[in-house]
Amino acid sequence: MVLTAALLAGCSTTDVADQTAGWSPNKIYAEAKDEMSSGAYAKAIPLLEKLEGRAAGTVLAQQAQLDKAYAQYRNNERPQAIATLDRFMKLHPASPALDYALYLKGLVNFNDNLGFLSSITLQDLSERDQKAAKDSFDAFREVVVRFPDSRYAADARQRVAYIVNSLAKYEVHVARYYFKRGAYLAAIGRAQVAILEYRDVPALEEALYILVRSYDALGLTQLSEDSKRVLQKNYPQSTYLTQGFKTPDSPWWKFW
Repeated sequence: MVLTAALLAGCSTTDVADQTAGWSPNKIYAEAKDEMSSGAYAKAIPLLEKLEGRAAGTVLAQQAQLDKAYAQYRNNERPQAIATLDRFMKLHPASPALDYALYLKGLVNFNDNLGFLSSITLQDLSERDQKAAKDSFDAFREVVVRFPDSRYAADARQRVAYIVNSLAKYEVHVARYYFKRGAYLAAIGRAQVAILEYRDVPALEEALYILVRSYDALGLTQLSEDSKRVLQKNYPQSTYLTQGFKTPDSPWWKFW
């Protein structure tokens, strides 16, 4: 029985492997594109992998790599998509599609939609681990710097601006966390990181306010006054000094 099962499994594997045996590279690519167009990314990926081997050394094989990375991204296989793109860029550093590969790598790491649970808990992108955001920033910035005339450059610039503010907000979020727990030195440290590393982003208004309050709590009156003057000069309409921290709307599950 075991031998029979093994033989049947072998036949089945052979049948699947031989499915595209008589197909031309163009036919494989057409089938893969059809699967992608219908949203069947899981079915497109193995076809594109076959095409990579079948058309090795050709432009079509390069296109298959890029399409596979996109299919993996849409199929929520983010680590695999990054690996595919890194391999493409290593093998084809002079490819005319390099700007797209970098842009796609930025997209794979970029995630401003935290899903259903984030919407009910009011979680913000700035409250999450920032490694992916930094990797996304690096990829988009490279598109902007190396390929300023690329069709992807304008969108990459907008995403860079969003990520920079997100990273600053992350530092401010941590600073606020420390401040509210009485860890004023730690709060000052994180607020200063935001101010020193980022420029012209909205999150810096709160960072300055945290400095004002933290220095004041430590009895460092002069430093508190200096921070207040900087806050008032850069944000003359700021309401932090009169209203304090801005309280987000309460989650639906919080009844107090």
